[in-house]
Amino acid sequence: MGRILVVDDEINVIRLLQKFLVSKDYDVCTAVDGRTAVEKVRELKPQIVLLDILMPGMNGMDTLKEIKKFEPDTVVIMVTAVIDEELAKSSIQLGAFDYITKPINLDYLETCLLVKMQQLEKQ
Repeated sequence: MGRILVVDDEINVIRLLQKFLVSKDYDVCTAVDGRTAVEKVRELKPQIVLLDILMPGMNGMDTLKEIKKFEPDTVVIMVTAVIDEELAKSSIQLGAFDYITKPINLDYLETCLLVKMQQLEKQ
């Protein structure tokens, strides 16, 4: 289907998303921090990045900014446990495609990914 990078400092979240996405035939790679995520985007060129916002070190917002500097067409979906309208607006203004709160609704995530993958295929 496509390559997705899952970025989260919580290993259980990574495992859950990886298992779910692999079951949907996505090629999944993972990172546990922002710096590693930036390196993997440069190296692996995923179509979509699922990016946690609250991470130690380089947080998700800074990671988003960095990714958009060199890969502006990479689709980034922010994932967070914090429901914050201003943060959601800011992430969209910085180039995020969507903002999903934890616990993640896997049906919504799947729909979001399918829509975006179809749009990418048409480009």
